[in-house]
Amino acid sequence: MAGASAKVPRIPIDYRTVDRVTGPLLFVRDVTNAAYGEIVEIEVPGGERRQGQVLDSRKGLAIVQVFGPTMGMNVEQTSVKFLGEVARLAVSDELLGRVFNGLGEPRDGGPKIVSEQRYEIVGNAMNPYSREEPSEFIQTGISTIDVNNTLVRGQKLPIFSGAGLPHNQIAAQIVRQAKLRNSSESFAVVFAAMGITSEEANYFLREFESTGALERAVVFLNLSSDPSMERVVTPRMALTAAEFLAYERDMHILVVLTDMTNYCEALREVASAREEVPGRRGYPGYMYTDLATIYERAGKIHGRKGSITQLPILTMPADDVTHPIPDLTGYITEGQIYVSRELQRRGVYPPIDVLPSLSRLMNQGIGKDRTREDHRGVADQLFAAYATGKDQRALSAIVGEESLSPTDRIYLKIADRFETEFVNQRPDEDRSIDQSLGIAWEILSDLPDSELKRIRPEFVQKYRVAKKAA
Repeated sequence: MAGASAKVPRIPIDYRTVDRVTGPLLFVRDVTNAAYGEIVEIEVPGGERRQGQVLDSRKGLAIVQVFGPTMGMNVEQTSVKFLGEVARLAVSDELLGRVFNGLGEPRDGGPKIVSEQRYEIVGNAMNPYSREEPSEFIQTGISTIDVNNTLVRGQKLPIFSGAGLPHNQIAAQIVRQAKLRNSSESFAVVFAAMGITSEEANYFLREFESTGALERAVVFLNLSSDPSMERVVTPRMALTAAEFLAYERDMHILVVLTDMTNYCEALREVASAREEVPGRRGYPGYMYTDLATIYERAGKIHGRKGSITQLPILTMPADDVTHPIPDLTGYITEGQIYVSRELQRRGVYPPIDVLPSLSRLMNQGIGKDRTREDHRGVADQLFAAYATGKDQRALSAIVGEESLSPTDRIYLKIADRFETEFVNQRPDEDRSIDQSLGIAWEILSDLPDSELKRIRPEFVQKYRVAKKAA
């Protein structure tokens, strides 16, 4: 959880000993006692002031990451003041309904947040012993997530997408529709976008404002035209706001981070400017650790009512799931949701492919008194029927549909219905879990009872009969 620890006890000193400027970095020599993560104020020729942060300090040399362009800086006239404190975010209840830039400054024309509480954006590591096991269901209104890859309160469940796929539209829909089944509990969304275009930012804001979602959201926007170094700070700003609302205001917070690929590109830019030995595909060797410091800030704490659930979104370069960003993300998080290019070509929205998708904590958030007693069996039966149907689709392309057995043709029909009726839904369609399970039963009704091997007989009797009677 974020804290508000004391400042570094040192009087700010102006240094005019800039050794060199390399990309987004300033190298300042003859600096004593510079602290890692310390905030600095940089005055460029002409009097303009910019902020930065200490990345490294050794043998009197401080490496400063500049939050902004380094254009116009030179070694003779640029001065650097070390402020003796780390980056912080002012927090209060007034965060809700506001839009900020990547550094936590107002972007909506409203006033700055004035508060005595200012939390360090790095946060403190959550003690594993204090962690409470993630549980309880978060309804997104999207059938493929709610039924097949259930999002559980306190979980971190990334969305793996690709360039040109509608992950932003899916993210906006989740922000609009996400809710708890128990409406008496406070729920809010913290949304952080990194490296998005102005068009995408306007799309998100229009969606949030027109549907009223902005009233229960905190939005941090870093545009593609903004300094790339802001992207390193943006998710930490968002998570600090989330920790305050969750652990100080007892709210349940869903954090949506898009696009983590842009965040990792900013990390690579910093590593390159520091002339570090590159790791896989040029990314820094510590990227796994760095990503873990973001993802592991999700969870529930014993004795606290609030929780933080994360839904990071990343675009896989060249749709390559073995790329370091999705690969490392998969090791840290608890599953993944795949956005399929094949389904998008077939005109399906949202094009979520349930076969490679997985929610490892799904069982902890579903079942009687959470979703519905038949949920697990229906999800398993749908998965098996769709996988079988896709196999029959591939086979029929070779031997022809007339060569398939009657049962195989049923599975082929189920695969088509699954994509067009269950997966496919309007961008403004908010399905309850009961509606999604009802659609699933309609699709599975084509199968004889003997094929419903993954659903308990009493549930087949109860829900299938009720459907036919209707």
